[in-house]
Amino acid sequence: MATDNLSILFAALPDPTRRAILKRLAAGEATVGELAEPFQMTPPAISKHLKVLEQAGLIVRRRDAQWRLNPLVASP
Repeated sequence: MATDNLSILFAALPDPTRRAILKRLAAGEATVGELAEPFQMTPPAISKHLKVLEQAGLIVRRRDAQWRLNPLVASP
């Protein structure tokens, strides 16, 4: 398992679902449910993708009341 930041970043990007999530988040924050809509995946499956993107430093996850929002971090 890669431990350096660059390897973690590049390991997150080959997956087409993660790239589609990043593209959607570039348009604005979204909840897990909103991100799951275009895919035939459950919200927990999308959450696993979000965790990988968060570990790579590409998104941050924040909570607003009962909503968990996922803004894009464009700097990496």
